[in-house]
Amino acid sequence: MSTDIESPVTTPAVAGDVAPDLEPEATYKPKREAVWRIVLPPFLVGAATIGFWYFISYVILEPKRRFLLQPPHRVWQEGFADSETLSEMFKGLWSSGKVAFWGLLIAIALGFALAIIMSQAKLIERAFFPYFVMLQAIPILAIVPLIGFWFGYGRTSRIVVCVIIAIFPIIVNTLFGLLSAEAGLHDLLTLHGAGRLTRIRKVMFPAALPAIFAGLRISAGLSVIGAIVSDFFFGKGDIGIGQLLKRYVARIEGEKLLAAVILSCVLGVAVFVFFGWLANRVAGKWAPAVRGKK
Repeated sequence: MSTDIESPVTTPAVAGDVAPDLEPEATYKPKREAVWRIVLPPFLVGAATIGFWYFISYVILEPKRRFLLQPPHRVWQEGFADSETLSEMFKGLWSSGKVAFWGLLIAIALGFALAIIMSQAKLIERAFFPYFVMLQAIPILAIVPLIGFWFGYGRTSRIVVCVIIAIFPIIVNTLFGLLSAEAGLHDLLTLHGAGRLTRIRKVMFPAALPAIFAGLRISAGLSVIGAIVSDFFFGKGDIGIGQLLKRYVARIEGEKLLAAVILSCVLGVAVFVFFGWLANRVAGKWAPAVRGKK
């Protein structure tokens, strides 16, 4: 008596075969979850902030004192929905943005040069670094009158203020990055008789890129702050967002004041995000944290 039992036929899996029904879910579901993780938290915080804003305007403040903090819809109507006011603020933002750009560009050039010089000798670093710390510790408002006396009250003084505010993070982060290169790579270049420029270009600068972009992201935001603060005090030349803030304060126009502050924040965030994107594009392959996420 034969008891033949048919065994199921199994086909060997071929590399690259993916079940058609599982492919869309495996591909798109993680992406949707990642998008929600990025978008949802700031959306919830923003909604909570607006709700708290309404609470202060309508519950805490009395009607006669509501000019101190107008509700969001009033800020939208008076600041953003009014085409004339919005055009005025965009022109001021453009003027302040140009000042911040030139100030940041000069700060980058000077910061890189000073950091490279200090990275070549410990004696030079010890000689100059304390004075850069002192420069960072100086209250900028205390020397604004002196800057006005020396450079006038136009765009040049605004750029000088931006440079003073933005240069320190660039120096510190660039110097830290240049000195963080592996000692073994330096020894290898020494064996091959490489010069200082080759050492900087092939070892120190690639190792410093993640730290450099970290400093640039900080300094970019500081340059925007410097442009607004300097424009607030130096009234000659193009009217920037700082002059508009000063004007709205003098006229007690709270709605326009808050709208101008929001636009200034948007400019700072945009510059910060741009340098974050640039860091991922340029320094990503040198940064272990970024490389691990890819």
